[in-house]
Amino acid sequence: MLADGDELGLKSLTLWLREDTGTARLEVVPVSPATSSTMSVLDAVDIVLSNGIAITNFAVAYATWRDARAHRPGTGAGTLVHGESTVDISHLSAEELAGLLTRLHGEENEGGEE
Repeated sequence: MLADGDELGLKSLTLWLREDTGTARLEVVPVSPATSSTMSVLDAVDIVLSNGIAITNFAVAYATWRDARAHRPGTGAGTLVHGESTVDISHLSAEELAGLLTRLHGEENEGGEE
């Protein structure tokens, strides 16, 4: 997930995922730019989704977090990066996001088996 210029939004999402019972066990790794002079700058978080349950839990938690922030300015954490692909997920429902992540996870597994 990219900060999209809203580092506070990404920090908020990271905390939300850690506090949500469905996603608290997910591996969420903050990524800071190597060139940053400020250690607190957060460019992205790497979220490891290893199975269908994790995908569903993340999709629901993300959609709930996004809806809770709907009245706040800034769009942060609305961009998903997977391999060479970058996808705007800020408009997807939890079901649509889960479907997208499931397809991406399936493609990743198919590619690893070759």
